Parts: sequence; C-alpha cells; structure tokens
Amino acid sequence: MAENKKTCLYDKHVALGALMSPFGGFDMPIQYAGIIEEHNAVRKHVGVFDVSHMGESRITGPDAEKYVNHVFTNDVWNAPKGKVYYGMMLYPDGGTVDDLLVYKMGDNDFFLVYNAANIDKDVAWLDEQKQDYNVSIAHQSDFYGQLALQGPEAEEKLKNVLGIDGSDLTFYTHKELECNGETIIVSRTGYTGEDGFEIYASHNTIVEMWDKLMAAGVQPCGLGCRDTLRFEAGLPLYGDELSKDISPITATLGMFVKLDKQGGFIGRDACARQKAEGSPKKLVGLELHDRAIPRHGYDVLDADDKVVGYITTGYHSISLDKSLAFALVDRSAGTLGNELKVKIRKKVFPATVVKKRFYQANYKK
Repeated sequence: MAENKKTCLYDKHVALGALMSPFGGFDMPIQYAGIIEEHNAVRKHVGVFDVSHMGESRITGPDAEKYVNHVFTNDVWNAPKGKVYYGMMLYPDGGTVDDLLVYKMGDNDFFLVYNAANIDKDVAWLDEQKQDYNVSIAHQSDFYGQLALQGPEAEEKLKNVLGIDGSDLTFYTHKELECNGETIIVSRTGYTGEDGFEIYASHNTIVEMWDKLMAAGVQPCGLGCRDTLRFEAGLPLYGDELSKDISPITATLGMFVKLDKQGGFIGRDACARQKAEGSPKKLVGLELHDRAIPRHGYDVLDADDKVVGYITTGYHSISLDKSLAFALVDRSAGTLGNELKVKIRKKVFPATVVKKRFYQANYKK
C-alpha cells in the first residue's frame, strides 16, 4: 500500500505533539490540546487548521466559463470576479463525484478546491470532461498549502499577526495579493459555521504564516474538531452526507443545484427528476432524547421498529450539549417533528426529526 502523503506542516504538527492519523491519503493532525478545547477556541475566539491536503485546479482558456458550468451544479455564468461558489460535480445519474468551491479569478479563469480523499478521482473526472472544450487545466494540489483561520477573532488575527487586511471581504468572496514575492489567495470562507478565512500560498509561505500564528498564541486545531464544528453548522462531509449514491437533492442541498441555468450541467436531468418526483431517501437532522451518541452506520427505526435509514454523522454536540445526528432515511420518515428511534448496540433510543443546521452560523454577510 502506498505511503500516506504529508503536508508542508507535518513536522510542525509532530513537534507540537499532535495526534496524527491517516485521512484522505495524508497523515493529518486529529487533535493537539483536545477536540473540546479546540472546538471551543474556534466558537469563542480563533483557531487555525492545516488544510493543505485539499486539492486545487486552475481552469483557464476561451471555454473556461462554459466548461465550469458544464461540470458544476451552481451557476457561474457572468459571475463577478472575486466571488466564491459552493456546489457539486455530479455523475449523469445525479450521484456526487465531489463537493467543491469554485473561485472566479477573472474572465474565463477559475480556481477549484476539492476534497483531499478525491484528488485523483476529481483530476481524472475534470480531464475526462474537457474533450469538447478549449480549456487548460493546471492541477495545483502539490503547489498550494492552505490554512483555515476560523472564529470570531479571525479578522483581527489575520491583520495583526499576518499583516493581511480581510475587512473588505464579505462571506464567500476572495482576493489575490502579493506576499513574500508571490501571489496568494485569501477568501472569507470556512467549514466551521464561524467567520473566518482560508489562505492559499506556496509551502514556504504557509509554514511562515503558521509559525507566526503559533508565536501569537493562536490555537492549532485538528481534523477532529473540524468535523464537530462542520456537523453542528449543518455542513456535509463527502463520503458521509454526499457520495456516488447520494445526490445533492437527497442530501437536501438543492439550493446549490441550479436546474434552470443556461446550458445545463452533468447530472441535471437526474436531479430535475428527483426534485419533481421526490428522492426516495432524504437527509435529516435527529435530536436524541438521551445522552447516547449515535455513530455512523447505526440503524434508524420507525415506531414499528422497521429500519428506515442509518446515521451518517453523529455526536454529542459540544456547543449545544445535545446528542445530535444526520441520518439518511426514507422520505416518508423524514418529516420535521417525526418520532424515530436510533439503535445503539443492543438498545434503542427515541429521537425527533429536526432541522439539519443545529448551530446558528456566524458568517459576515
């Protein structure tokens, strides 16, 4: 089996005593001080994540806008420069290749950011779809490192520690600027439900920035709390809430699927059909009436103890002190307020269907 890759900050994580574990083909930090402490730092103050494992591609050429619209569910026709879009790449049957961010860098110039575990698959997919388009695709995952500076104090730390003014950026916008003799990308984006920024730069610049943030006392955060934070904010993780078998319509992410956009997109007809007829399954939120913790794969039952679905992600929420879960259930069982049960080992615990966004996000609009 191939050895896991390491990010440019691997040695820094080891020196800080991080618990390291494989994730998406990389050796990544799961926690430093502890998941609860890191989670609370992001919710109340600020934390920084190494997300250099993420994949990046730059798409340019006369047909770049047309091509991105063809492979991406959201609508980037005539998008303003500096805007960031969230959406998916789909298979023709509506299943999800990946979820990703698309940055509008300029006319016919787009920067795509996608999941580490899917880099090889996404690169192959993007290359496969470009046959009829006059585009150049530069796959840049090996060049870019990435930091996510997240939390209510992120803007202040960005300015006072890294010397970058982010006050002009609103949620889901970005800018390019010169730093260390190179052009870096800074966006007001994140995966935590808090205000924050993501920075893309060369490995050397990312290491320098990390060192400055550590010296300033910013809490380093691992992938453990990245998952608890995104979960509370109602954000999906590819492999759990989205997959080749779970479409964005099934995952109740239809707002990012623009069925009416010019030219359509791969998977459009399948999504339109699911929207019209109703997807057989539906992703819902569950609140357990007990402190038991629902884990991925646990069965969800109806009042008659019939299996109607399974848990995709579950935690005892750190911010809300409740046992919560996302579950993929039969559409008929997914009505808000419906009473279901979760089977945890040999016991059954009552649960109520609730909205998926458990925590009120604090984005700067």
